[in-house]
Amino acid sequence: MPTKRTTPDFILMIVTFTLLAIGLIMVYSASAIWAEYKFHDSFFFAKRQILFAGVGIAAMFFIMNINYWTWRTWSKTIIIVCFVLLILVLIPGIGNERNGSRSWIGVGAFSIQPSEFMKLAMIAFLAKFLSERQKLITSFKKGLVPSLGLAFIAFAMIMLQPDLGTGTVMMGTCVVMIFIAGARISHFAFLGLLGVAGFIGLIASAPYRIKRITSFLDPWSDPLVSGFQIIQSLYAIGPGGLFGLGLGQSRQKFFYLPEPQTDFIFAILSEELGFIGGSFILLLFALLLWRGIRIALGAPDLYGSFLAVGIIAMVAIQVMINIGVVTGLMPVTGITLPFLSYGGSSLTLMLMAIGVLLNISRYSRY
Repeated sequence: MPTKRTTPDFILMIVTFTLLAIGLIMVYSASAIWAEYKFHDSFFFAKRQILFAGVGIAAMFFIMNINYWTWRTWSKTIIIVCFVLLILVLIPGIGNERNGSRSWIGVGAFSIQPSEFMKLAMIAFLAKFLSERQKLITSFKKGLVPSLGLAFIAFAMIMLQPDLGTGTVMMGTCVVMIFIAGARISHFAFLGLLGVAGFIGLIASAPYRIKRITSFLDPWSDPLVSGFQIIQSLYAIGPGGLFGLGLGQSRQKFFYLPEPQTDFIFAILSEELGFIGGSFILLLFALLLWRGIRIALGAPDLYGSFLAVGIIAMVAIQVMINIGVVTGLMPVTGITLPFLSYGGSSLTLMLMAIGVLLNISRYSRY
C-alpha cells in the first residue's frame, strides 16, 4: 500500500469544477421552460442539480483523502452490494420505471440508479483482478474469460431494466482495461465477433432498437417518431453557428427537443454558445483525459494504474457516445454527458470517480 502522499492534481480538479460550473448553468438554461410548464418552478431541475453537485463534491473530497487501496480491499463487498441493488431495482414496488426502463430505486423524494454505481464498482474489482493476475491475461481460459465473466453477468442484469447505454459504457470500459492489461488481440477478435452477434440479437429482440438504428441512418424517414430526437438535436446545433444564439436564447428547448437538460444538453449548449462553446467543452474533456492518463502512467503500482485507466475509459466512452448521438453520428442511446447533464446518480458517480483519480495522483511519480 502506497504511503508517501503529496498534493492532488490541481489541473484535473480545476477542469472538473469548470465542467461542473458550466453544467449547472446549462441545466438551468436548458430546463427552465420545461420546469416552469411541468412543475411551475423554472429552477426545479437547477436546484436539484445544485444539491446533487454539493453531495458529489463532498464525496469527491472525502474519497480524495482515502487511500485508493481501500477500494482494492473492499472491492468484493462493494460489487456484491451493487449486484443486490441491480436485483432489487427489477422488483416491482421497489424499482421505479421511467420511459420504459426500470432503472431507479426511490429514496424519499429522490432516486438512485444502481447501474451507474455498478460501473465504478466493476472498475475497482476488475483493477484488483487484473493487477493480481496480469501474467495470466494472455490465456483465454484463465485470464480473459474470468475477467469478462462477471462483467457479462452485470451487463445482462442491466439489460433486464433495460439500459443499453449504461451497459455499453460498462462493457466498453472493461474491454479497455483488459486490453491495456495485455490481452491478446486474437482473443478480442473472437469475442468481438460474438459481441457483434449478441448486439445484433439485442437490437433485433426489441422493435424500438431497430427503429433507432434505421432512424440513425435516415432520421427523416420517420421524422415524427424514431427520428424526432436526432432531427431536433441537429436543428439546435445547426443555427448555433460559430458563436451561438446567446446564453438562454435556445429555441429548441421550447418543447421541441424532449427533456433537453439530460441526454441532449450538448445540443442546447451548441445552439446557445455555438461552435466555440462546444469546442471549449471538448477541449476540457481532452484535458481531463490527458491528466487521467498521466496519473495512470505515474501510479506507484499496477492496481492504481488499472483503476485510473478504468475511470478515464469510462468518462471517454460516455462522452464519445453522448456527443456521437447528439450530432447524429451514432444511434440514439440514453446516456448522459458527464458533469453537464442533469441526473443525481450520474453526477455523483462521476465526481466520486474523479475523487479516486485525485487520490491516485497524490501518490503519482509525476
